[in-house]
Amino acid sequence: MRIEQLTCAVGAELLDVNLGDAVRDDGLFNEIYAALLKHKVLFLRDQDLNKLSRKDHMAFAQRLGELETHPMAPSHPEAPGLVQIYKDPNSPIDRYENAWHTDGTWRETPALGCVLRCIECPPVGGDTMWANMVLAYEKLPEYVKKEIASLIANHSFNSSFAAAMPQEKRLAMKAQYPDAEHPVVRTHPETGEKVLFVNAFTTHFVNYHTKDRVRYGQDYNKNGSDLMQYLISQAYNPEYQVRWRWKPYSMAIWDNRSTQHYAVMDYPPCHRKMERAAIIGDKPF
Repeated sequence: MRIEQLTCAVGAELLDVNLGDAVRDDGLFNEIYAALLKHKVLFLRDQDLNKLSRKDHMAFAQRLGELETHPMAPSHPEAPGLVQIYKDPNSPIDRYENAWHTDGTWRETPALGCVLRCIECPPVGGDTMWANMVLAYEKLPEYVKKEIASLIANHSFNSSFAAAMPQEKRLAMKAQYPDAEHPVVRTHPETGEKVLFVNAFTTHFVNYHTKDRVRYGQDYNKNGSDLMQYLISQAYNPEYQVRWRWKPYSMAIWDNRSTQHYAVMDYPPCHRKMERAAIIGDKPF
């Protein structure tokens, strides 16, 4: 296996390797996982169903941990836990893939990572971008790091995926998936790196209103909101990003704890079929 770094900030391509072999080869799996921790998102080409069956796709992801289901997308009938993200010309306009986000931060335990394969894609368009949120934190001014060190933020399914639902269904989903609270700066449990951990699912700080920050109630709305938007916007910097052009049977493996991603929706009315295994993570700290 060869590893080719794609940008100075994030991402590397794995060459001359069949991901299916890593299901059974501990040494190869450990080498891939070490590369994932270093580069945060890995890419592969030519991982077709003969080289990597759907069961092997699941088995590789399961080496990282237990797979999670998704309330908005079905699993493949041959592989429970392998979520189908299928789009065609008749699909409704998606409101959430094309936003910078970290998967499942509205859960108490957001995903550890994901293993995604393209089954069908447009000849042009439908790229996905990733941002290194460790680097985004490192580059913050020191006074901002000091300001956010102890802040906690609210993350909401109800204000994102559920927002377009009829009220009755939205309230039912809110009860099933109550808002989660996570540190604004999380610590990666394996590398010890500090990560800027706010994204499109984040709504507000829950502990901003202190006497040192807020003189009058309206200060909370203005200063807290401005700071939140500034932090969320850090993922938008191209210097922290990599962009991947999909081809059939290309794959991406990413560390969801240290990245955000954005699925570029510039391809309608074409088809785009992706299959994703997401791994249950731990509670951020």
